[in-house]
Amino acid sequence: MEAIKVRFEAQGLRTVEVMPETHLLDVLLERHVEVKQLCSRRGLCATCHVYVTKHPEQLSPPTPRESLTLAVLTGAQANSRLSCQAKVLGEGVEVALPDGLYIDSFESLEQLIGQRTQVPILHPVTGDILVPANKIIIRSIIEKLQHLNVDIEKVKNGDL
Repeated sequence: MEAIKVRFEAQGLRTVEVMPETHLLDVLLERHVEVKQLCSRRGLCATCHVYVTKHPEQLSPPTPRESLTLAVLTGAQANSRLSCQAKVLGEGVEVALPDGLYIDSFESLEQLIGQRTQVPILHPVTGDILVPANKIIIRSIIEKLQHLNVDIEKVKNGDL
C-alpha cells in the first residue's frame, strides 16, 4: 500500500504521509497535537473536531453518529468533521483545527483561575465558547460553569 499525503494547517504541521484508512485523529496524535478525544473515539463529543479545507471527498463519508454530533456543535461548518471518525482515503486532504481549547473537566477550568485565556475555552460537546479569548478567568466565571462536570461525565459514560 502506498502512503497518502495530508496537509495540516495547525501547530506548525505541514504535509505528512499516512497509510490509507488512517483516521485523522491518529495522524494528529502521532504528531503530538493535543486532541482530548473525550468520548474515546465514539463520535459523541466535539473535542476532535476539525475543518477539512480541501478535498473532503478523499475522506470516508460521515457516519450517522458523526452527523448527529456535528448537528449540535455550535462551531460546526459545512466542512466540519470529527477526526476520530474520518479516514483518509485519497490524496490532497487539507485540515485545519478550530481556534479554541476544549475543556475536559470542571477541575481543568479551576486550574486556570487568574490566567488570561490565549484562545477561547470551548464546551466539549457543543463547542460553545465558555470563556472568550483574552479574558482573565475569575472564580465567579468558574462558578457559573459548574454544570459542566455533569455534561462531561455524560459524554464519558456515553449517556448523551
